[in-house]
Amino acid sequence: MNQRPPSHAPIGFGIVGLGMIADFHAQAIAGVPGAKLIGTCGRSPEKTQAFATKHHAPFATTDLGELLARPDIHAICITTPSGAHLEPALAAARAGKHIVIEKPIEITLPRVDELLRATRAAGVKVMPIFQARFGDGARTVKAAHAAGRFGRLTLASAYVKWQRTAEYYRDSWHGTRALDGGGALINQAIHAIDLLQWFAGLPEEVFSWNTRRVHTGIEVEDTAVATLRFPGGALGTIEATTAAYPGWARRIELCGENGSACLEDDRIVRWDFREARPEDAAILSARADETMRSGAGAPNAISHYGHQRQIQNLVDAINLNSPLEVDGPEARKAVALILALYESAQKGASVKLPSSPSS
Repeated sequence: MNQRPPSHAPIGFGIVGLGMIADFHAQAIAGVPGAKLIGTCGRSPEKTQAFATKHHAPFATTDLGELLARPDIHAICITTPSGAHLEPALAAARAGKHIVIEKPIEITLPRVDELLRATRAAGVKVMPIFQARFGDGARTVKAAHAAGRFGRLTLASAYVKWQRTAEYYRDSWHGTRALDGGGALINQAIHAIDLLQWFAGLPEEVFSWNTRRVHTGIEVEDTAVATLRFPGGALGTIEATTAAYPGWARRIELCGENGSACLEDDRIVRWDFREARPEDAAILSARADETMRSGAGAPNAISHYGHQRQIQNLVDAINLNSPLEVDGPEARKAVALILALYESAQKGASVKLPSSPSS
């Protein structure tokens, strides 16, 4: 086991899978004091070496075993296609490496649960990428709900009306059942769905429809809608698409008997409460945090700063042996909800979720 470096040594990182999102992980690691990118692993020797050179990593390989054998690597970022997260995660856990894993953590609950069992048995930390939770706006909404400012929630809804081009799907794992696991819901809307359940809790029952309106060549949905019923009695909706030009900001709305709020990307655009507080004016007038862009019009339009905040959290958790702010069981919740939406659309009937998904 090689979970912690010697005192004062940096936490060494490796990256497995060198697609577009890997660049954001590399930039995030570079921005965290006490973190260092040591190695990269991809399928093409040339591309793997080029990526390592670009990001100043001293080691590049096409052999995952070689990467995991390095004692100066303590954590592995898994940025392979969504349906290919499990296998490198299992190998990393066996090697005693902590794991950073892109969303979704995996595309089926059996694969999610196998991953969580293996990492728990190995005693390694698993940090799923849900960088939207680390935005100031999102945390402000979460704190207000935890403090009871909304009162009884009446509506809790998420809207992801984004644009993806035909080129995004062409000759790609995107839009395939085997590696993407679905379409607009599990790939693009998952951050909004995670925020929604983080704020309001998991729904107890859902009903969903999905369709292919524009990207007809893909295997999965480019457009979906759903209705939700929460355990406390609140209702909600989800709308998601990758076929809405030019792509609007992700929007989350929470409405309750004593207040309502609207979050666009990470900016609070509505903040209306029955009982005002001194901080409310500053919250509503806060400028948009451009470091938390969501990629509404293109996948590479995000920034790496949300990832950086999560990498910093992992480094701190390793050094202090403390819990992560977002862990594997938390990541399971969004997958469970999305798979319930897919099941409902397939059956044409409502689907009930377990009250407390187990892992």
